[in-house]
Amino acid sequence: MHTVTIQLPTHRYDVVIRSGLLAELGEVTRRLAPAARCGLCADDTVDALYGESTQASLREAGFHTSRLNFPAGEDHKHIATISALYSRCIEARLDRHSPIVALGGGVTGDMVGYVAATYLRGVPFVQVPTTLLAMVDSSVGGKVAYNVAEGKNLIGTFYHPLVTLIDPQCLGSLPRRELNAGLAECVKHGLLGNAALFDWTESHLDDILALRTDTLEQLLAHNVRLKAEIVMEDEKETGRRALLNLGHTFGHAIEVTSGYGALLHGEAVALGCVAATFLAVQQRRCGSQVLQRLEAMLSRIGLATRATLASDEELMDAMSRDKKVANGRLRIILPTGLGSAVIDDQVPAGAVLEAWQYIRSG
Repeated sequence: MHTVTIQLPTHRYDVVIRSGLLAELGEVTRRLAPAARCGLCADDTVDALYGESTQASLREAGFHTSRLNFPAGEDHKHIATISALYSRCIEARLDRHSPIVALGGGVTGDMVGYVAATYLRGVPFVQVPTTLLAMVDSSVGGKVAYNVAEGKNLIGTFYHPLVTLIDPQCLGSLPRRELNAGLAECVKHGLLGNAALFDWTESHLDDILALRTDTLEQLLAHNVRLKAEIVMEDEKETGRRALLNLGHTFGHAIEVTSGYGALLHGEAVALGCVAATFLAVQQRRCGSQVLQRLEAMLSRIGLATRATLASDEELMDAMSRDKKVANGRLRIILPTGLGSAVIDDQVPAGAVLEAWQYIRSG
C-alpha cells in the first residue's frame, strides 16, 4: 500500500493506493464522515461496473445510500447536469453531514466535487477515481469545476476531499483508449517536473501497458507524490502549480473547438504537450531531443501527435478565453529541458500559430 499525505494550511487528507481498496469504501467513509445518509455519484458507465458493489459496501457500513447517476461523457459536464444532481441530493435528503462519493473519472470528480462544495454550502466529499487520468491528476489537488460553451472548467473552485481512494484494479475495466489518455498526464508530469519519472515511465512502459499490478501501483504512487508536492507548495495556483498546466492551454483549445467529447482530455493534452514543446524548441527554451523523446513515448503509448484542427482564428480565440490568461496576456507553460518548465507570457502570436501548424494534419 502507498499513502501520500497532502498537508495544506486548512486541510489535511490522504491519497491511498492499494489493489482491492474499493471494497473498503464504506468502512473508510464511515470512519471519516459518520452520518445516516450518503450520496454515491457515478456516470451510467461506471455505475454499471461498480455501482452495486460500492453501494453494498456503503450500506454495510451503515449508510442509507442513494445512487445519483448521470450520463457519461465530457459533453455532459455542464450546469444542467450539476442542477440535476442538486435536485437528486435534495430528494435523497442528504444533509450537511452526509458524505458525497465521486466514483469515476475526471469528469465525475470535477462535477461531483463542485456539487459537494456548493450543496448546502459544502458537504463531506470522498474521491474514488476509476480512470488512470483521474487517479494521477484530477483527483489530487482539490480543483473542481464544470464546462461552459466558451471554455473548459471556467466555472469552479478549490474543494478538497476527506480522502482519495485509488484501487489499481479498476484500471482493468478501462478501454485501452482511456488508459492511453491517462498516460498522457503521467508523461506530462515527468516532462515538467521530474526527468527520473520520465525515464522510469519510458523504461517500464511495456509493463504498464500490460497492466502489471506492481508496476501500476508504482506508477500511481510516483505521479501522485509529484503532484502532491506541487499542490502543497502552491494550493491555489499562484505560482509553481501553474506548471501542471503544461499542454493544457493548447489542449483545452483543441477540446473546445473540436466539440467536447470528440477527443478525450488526455488525448488533447498529449497534442498540447507536443505543441508546447515544439514552441519551446523554436523559442530556444529546450533542445530538439526533448521533443523527439516526447513524441516517441506518446507514439509508443498509442497517442496521436498530429490532429485535424479547427481554423487558426478559432483556436486562438479559444486560447484567449483560457482561464490561464492573466492581465490580457496568454501564459503558456514551456519545457526548458526534460524535467523542468517555465511560465512564459511573452510568446509572440506568430510563434503560437507555428506550433498549431506543427501538430496540424490534413
